[in-house]
Amino acid sequence: MEFDPQEWERLARNDRDEFDRRRRAAIDAVIAQAPAGLQGRLRGLQCRVDLELRKAHTPLAGALRLQVLMWDRFELLRATLNGRWPDATTSPATGADDNVVPFARRP
Repeated sequence: MEFDPQEWERLARNDRDEFDRRRRAAIDAVIAQAPAGLQGRLRGLQCRVDLELRKAHTPLAGALRLQVLMWDRFELLRATLNGRWPDATTSPATGADDNVVPFARRP
């Protein structure tokens, strides 16, 4: 499937239902091409992306929400690769036998 930015822009402006249908079909096709072991994670990530876009009131707000999501995940990856975990609750070193009590962050 060849990507034509002008066609996608036209659809987004003039036929939102068709845009959404094609968008979903393109996403599903890419996920279907991934190894079977990754498809579930990719569907979960796409669900998260869809939820973030749904919360946004404008396309720009959606793009900004996705940028924040991307950089949060990138920071987690960076910290993991450098051997530093952002907080104790995400560390794989925390086992079931540990006496760790998670505290809620203050607002």
